[in-house]
Amino acid sequence: MERTADAKALLAARRWSAAYYVAGYAVECGLKACILARVAAAPEILFEDKRYSERCWTHNLSQLVDLAGLKATLAADAAADLDLGQNWETATLWSESSRYQRWSKMYAEDLYNAIVDKRHGVMPWIKRYW
Repeated sequence: MERTADAKALLAARRWSAAYYVAGYAVECGLKACILARVAAAPEILFEDKRYSERCWTHNLSQLVDLAGLKATLAADAAADLDLGQNWETATLWSESSRYQRWSKMYAEDLYNAIVDKRHGVMPWIKRYW
């Protein structure tokens, strides 16, 4: 949650591009925490797929959801909560290369809001699994 606080501070400072990047990075960090929780609960996954840990070295949010074992859960939750589904779609527009682009206030605020929304946000959803 530290990165979401950073993104909020960057929004307040009108640093739209930095806020956009850090907000997306918060999602990446959250999903990697879910992966760690999965490995802690079922360490045998590291031996079932010898490339599992190597595949975790990604910034792709959809791939991280899959590595966390949450792909089906996200699909079901997004189908049941269309606002969560829309927020997830907004979040998946982020990528590691976002840091090299210029983002407007609208995009930065849209991503931040999609992530932190208390009822339908991506981070509250992620937090249930770490």
